[in-house]
Amino acid sequence: MSLPRPPILLPVAALALVLAGCGGDGAETADRPTTPPPSGTATPEAPDTEMAEDTAVAVSETREDSVYPEVGDPLVDALHYDLSLAWTPESDTLVATEVLTFRATDDAERFQLDFDDALAIDSLTVDGEEVGYDRDDKDLFVRLPVTEDEQYELEMSYSGTPEPYDAPTLRSDFELGVGWHVTPDHEVWTIQEPYGAFTWFAANDQPADKALYDFTLTVPEPWTGVANGELTDTTTEGGLRTTTWHLAEPASSYLVTVAFADYTPIELASDSGVPVTIWGPTDDPSAIGETEYAAEAIDWLEEYLGPYPFDTFGILIYDGESGMETQTMVTLGATPYATSKPVVVHELAHHWYGDTVSPADWSDVWMNEGMAMYLQGMWEAEDEGISVDEKMDQWAAFEGEERAYAGPPADYDPRNFGSGNIYFGPALMWHELRERIGDEAFFAMVRDWPAEQENDTADREEYFAWIEEHTGEELTAFFEDWLLGRTTPPRD
Repeated sequence: MSLPRPPILLPVAALALVLAGCGGDGAETADRPTTPPPSGTATPEAPDTEMAEDTAVAVSETREDSVYPEVGDPLVDALHYDLSLAWTPESDTLVATEVLTFRATDDAERFQLDFDDALAIDSLTVDGEEVGYDRDDKDLFVRLPVTEDEQYELEMSYSGTPEPYDAPTLRSDFELGVGWHVTPDHEVWTIQEPYGAFTWFAANDQPADKALYDFTLTVPEPWTGVANGELTDTTTEGGLRTTTWHLAEPASSYLVTVAFADYTPIELASDSGVPVTIWGPTDDPSAIGETEYAAEAIDWLEEYLGPYPFDTFGILIYDGESGMETQTMVTLGATPYATSKPVVVHELAHHWYGDTVSPADWSDVWMNEGMAMYLQGMWEAEDEGISVDEKMDQWAAFEGEERAYAGPPADYDPRNFGSGNIYFGPALMWHELRERIGDEAFFAMVRDWPAEQENDTADREEYFAWIEEHTGEELTAFFEDWLLGRTTPPRD
């Protein structure tokens, strides 16, 4: 996630230099008849439930999140989502079918998913059999006993107009909420950190649960549906365009994106051979800003982080202000700030730190943002012709204000998610560690962590133990001071 313009007063120069997760029992009981879509709407194609990959890569160690425990259920380990979504702009209607393959992590009389009741469920089956359910706001309780380590297939048809959900943050770029958004022109975009995927599909909406995804997106032409992963097919029939997308590596639900609008793609490639696609608005080619720099940014980052960890990379430009490292298809607002080179570098860096290895708990979002911010700072220093020390000095001038405003990086105010405290303090911490252990050991550590943790999640205890083992340093006090301290530690 790119850094917002902070809500506290910071030096103007600093603003120009930085850029940028089980509720109660429910009331609504189901078994409602299937409702046909309104005449003239786009209807989803039947999902292909045959999976190409072994779902073992998507087995996760789920947990109750310590910051947002009301979202996600550790009982569910989502393995694969097959989402067929048809959007009709004229009526702002979504008609969808979802097939969710999941593993139960324990024995239970029922299981729970996150799914906003703004959408009507037209049918719901598990392993082909109709089952009852209860709903309460964003909580969907399915009345079916499950057995530990058994695998199940839930299929659900639903429809309606998704609504965004209140965001637990004071960031100005999240004033509209998280999840599914419809613009005044009936275009669709989605951003959902720390949660919000449940506004448009039934999800185990916690970072610890990674799953595979396939998307089938239908919309009236000339619009196109865009999602994560590789575009595997495009067909046009009866005035409707259908695209299919395949995400080959597992992703946490907050890293998924879908958009519908009139896009014109620009095809590029990094020197290392990574295909890059920029999806910009057809009626405003200049809205892509500096995002074509992505191909060069991949090459720059690979020097420090090793090979890009996915098969494809894309950037989707939407009518908004924020930026999000949605896996393999970064979502950027159509502003000069969000589409600038530093933001492109930042969101690309997240593909190593945040995407291929993700935090198992939202208390450790600093693991994503701190390293992405430090790499952005290195890039900015190089671009500006100054030393990294000078760049860190610039950030240190206001880091204490960020920490005082929203709390320590690893113990922040949950009502102010994504503030500057999770960016600048951890970035300064990494620079201090680099000074302490030297470039060779530091960059070996930076490169090896995402490579060894590929397609996995981790918490700070695992991360700290790994760093100490690989560096030979005892760093408990160092990390506690920087991540849990109410004031900024002294810098060398």
